[in-house]
Amino acid sequence: MTLKLFDAFGIEMEYMIVDRDTLDVRPIADEMLSRLSGREAASDYESGPITWSNELARHVIELKTTLPASNLRSLPSQFEIAIGELRPVLEQLNVRLLPTAMHPWMDPTTETQLWPHENAEIYNAFDRIFDCRTHGWANVQSVHLNLPFDGDAEFARLHAAVRLVLPLLPALAASSPLLEGRRSGLHDNRMHHYAGHCHAMPSLTGDLIPEPIYDEATYRREVFAPIASDVQPHDVDGVFEVDFLNARGAIARFDRGSVELRVMDVQEYAGADVAICAAAIGVIKSLVSEDWSRTSDQQPFSTRRLRDMLDRTTVKAEFSLIVDRDYLQLFNINKPSLTAKELWATLLDRVRRSDQMLASLFAPIDIIMEHGTLATRIITSLGPTFDRQSLHDLYDELADCLDTWEPFKP
Repeated sequence: MTLKLFDAFGIEMEYMIVDRDTLDVRPIADEMLSRLSGREAASDYESGPITWSNELARHVIELKTTLPASNLRSLPSQFEIAIGELRPVLEQLNVRLLPTAMHPWMDPTTETQLWPHENAEIYNAFDRIFDCRTHGWANVQSVHLNLPFDGDAEFARLHAAVRLVLPLLPALAASSPLLEGRRSGLHDNRMHHYAGHCHAMPSLTGDLIPEPIYDEATYRREVFAPIASDVQPHDVDGVFEVDFLNARGAIARFDRGSVELRVMDVQEYAGADVAICAAAIGVIKSLVSEDWSRTSDQQPFSTRRLRDMLDRTTVKAEFSLIVDRDYLQLFNINKPSLTAKELWATLLDRVRRSDQMLASLFAPIDIIMEHGTLATRIITSLGPTFDRQSLHDLYDELADCLDTWEPFKP
């Protein structure tokens, strides 16, 4: 059945597998999936509405909706049940799942092991071209939100709205302020490293914010064709499918009629991830419905200006200042500037009144609005100076949040 705008939603999220005692990464996703499924070298395990699967690195495991969900309200409990089903395997192997978007002290050059089973030839080809033993490939855990569309007309409206919302998402979702045991000065290190992970072939990521393209034929000509041309000399074995190489912050999946958003960091428990997805959906839906501005005014907005805003929220998350009057007017805000947090507060106050799905999932957003993004809460908890032990204790507490299904408060 073809899904139309906002008929259903797909959510994917990634977690690190770490030693229960040391919290160092443990590359055993294949062993976990085999124990869950009872199959040797299994790459996935379907548990009703939720599916576990492998990723490029063996210390990362993904859980996702098996099928698109028509209502997000049931997803937090479904994710919680799925994580609970995994717990006996985790205990047997003396490991746990570590949330947040980056491991705080992992060294990817020495600790990365690529997935060696199904589709290994693709991962090996990526490694040959890009060197996957880097933070941008092996130490990034994100949430992907899939939004459906049916045909070019719906794609045009959805893609215009998604482009406008992408720069704001780190202001809700940033959770990666640490890198190699230190504060880097960024709230969203994952987004920073994701932006450069395809530097050897820039056509894959473009400018992160997707180009203002609003039909499939143009998208294939201006996005997919350059990618195909660039990758062809490196793909002597023909392992790549061009549609799957697109690595922008939101990608058009014409094969399944969806736009996939990729700029959200993983939170401390999946209930918060679902809430942030609901917030994004609510604002995107209002833009698509032209509640605040016409689609024809949204569509031409400059990719460069949107990327500049994304760069600022990558650094300062909710504290970044939005100073683009034209951009704010597309949300029917007639002020010279707002912080990203103030903009989110304004937009969510509007949309939650008529969005029962968002209203029912809003509790984690209240935590973010009161205490800051998870990145801010991590920074606050650590204080200006910290040692490896205090870092270990904090991330152990964050892993507890995933087990106890509770938000992290500083």
